Amino acid sequence: MRALLQRVSSASVSVEDVEIAAVGPGLLVLLGVERGDSVEMATRLANKTASLRVFPSEKKPMDRSVVDTGGSVLVVSQFTLAADVRKGNRPSFSDAAPPDEAEPLVNHYVNTLRQQITAVATGRFGANMQVALVNDGPVTLLLHQA
Repeated sequence: MRALLQRVSSASVSVEDVEIAAVGPGLLVLLGVERGDSVEMATRLANKTASLRVFPSEKKPMDRSVVDTGGSVLVVSQFTLAADVRKGNRPSFSDAAPPDEAEPLVNHYVNTLRQQITAVATGRFGANMQVALVNDGPVTLLLHQA
């Protein structure tokens, strides 16, 4: 399971030119589920997302978590994070979990975040989405839970 976290001033997701969710300031999380990922992995990754200190305090540039700041989180499922690009020029997605396995894990990740963060919004699983963001910093981190 992989999560690409971006500290944002604002972020939104649209489907068919209709905005379905927006947040800010906080985090945009692009979440990729791989074959063999588990509920335990999703729980650990959500807890790490909530507690990761990527926001500034008065004393340090990366000292506070999204929980500490009262920020919001937008979670967008993105199976392409599981792409293998080591051979050739066309990505292979054989490591990506099939939708019937991935969607419950995405939902579990989101529900675990909601236990700690008041404002958690989501994209639409399996939809063709357009994501807009204003990256703050920029701060972008790739988390991998194995």
